[in-house]
Amino acid sequence: MATLARSIGAPRSVGVSNVARLDPDTAWAAFMRRDRAWDGRVIGAVKTTGIYCKPSCPARRPKRENVQFFASAEEARVAGFRPCLRCTPDEVGRDREAVARAIQLIEAAEEPPRLAELADAVGYAPHHFQRIFKRDLGVSPAEYARGLRTRRAEAALKDNGRVTDAIYDAGYASPSGFYSDAKERLGMTPSAWRDGGRGETIRWTTFDSPIGPMLIAATSKGICRLTFDDSEASLRRLFPKATITKDDGGLKDLVEGALTAIERPAAAPELPIDVAGTAFQEAVWRELRKIPLGETRSYAEIAAAIGQPKAVRAVGSANGDNHVAVLIPCHRVIRSDGTLGGYAGGLDRKRKLLAVEGHRVEEPELPLVE
Repeated sequence: MATLARSIGAPRSVGVSNVARLDPDTAWAAFMRRDRAWDGRVIGAVKTTGIYCKPSCPARRPKRENVQFFASAEEARVAGFRPCLRCTPDEVGRDREAVARAIQLIEAAEEPPRLAELADAVGYAPHHFQRIFKRDLGVSPAEYARGLRTRRAEAALKDNGRVTDAIYDAGYASPSGFYSDAKERLGMTPSAWRDGGRGETIRWTTFDSPIGPMLIAATSKGICRLTFDDSEASLRRLFPKATITKDDGGLKDLVEGALTAIERPAAAPELPIDVAGTAFQEAVWRELRKIPLGETRSYAEIAAAIGQPKAVRAVGSANGDNHVAVLIPCHRVIRSDGTLGGYAGGLDRKRKLLAVEGHRVEEPELPLVE
């Protein structure tokens, strides 16, 4: 592992958003929530004490007018502030460096490095490094490595390469490992993924909901499509070589579950989902599912939470690429100024979904442009 570590070169710092472009209200909200996802991405310095902290600091919150925000601990120190002894904000920067370094090692390795090897290369105990890696990226180092290999295999498959070639080109030692990962990640077999759903049977039906007509479609693994005002033709464009069949009642439980998620979200059951996207999209979708009922997050907050604070526009695009409305609650993401932003189902539906969940968005009354 030492040889591998030397071959990559010096560690790189993980970039953070320029504080001049950071919305102070968003940063303050992160501090008020003591949001660990923002640790290392923004620093709050208290003018009256001369101390700077990370958002998750357990100390009592100062008055808003006494807080100045910085993009890094280094900037706060240059400005004359000193680190908090309770939350030790300087350590967060070192954690980010270690995670960035580990990502470099994983992406450069021919075979996924073991946790102990990664931890040793970045100077952490294995159990502690596992925790900070998952805190920053939402997945463990092993899960990140598996996702990386599968993404490489997906790219090879989409280029119409042979499945066997894609397996080895992606870094798998054997076909069995690839098929195991692909089954968990893609839902469909590798050949079906390459061939637009070939060999898969997708059942679909439409139903009326309190916010309009909806289409639901499912594979044997779970719901792969839940959208407003949709059609069979759209489903066939997504899966042109799958067997698409109108449901004869077998989707009844899934339909009832989806209706409950719309009408009584607090009582909604856990419904199986069969969707796949890029690593970035899936990171966004995972973060969306963490937003508690009745709460919202800004696009900037989601971008920061997945470790990509500059990717605010890309987060918006990932929201728009969500194939299962409501179940992956992209309606809970709004702009930093408190306005609704966009929604594929229309802003009126977004308002209603949020209202049922107990969240009212205060914004100027403007004509809706759907």
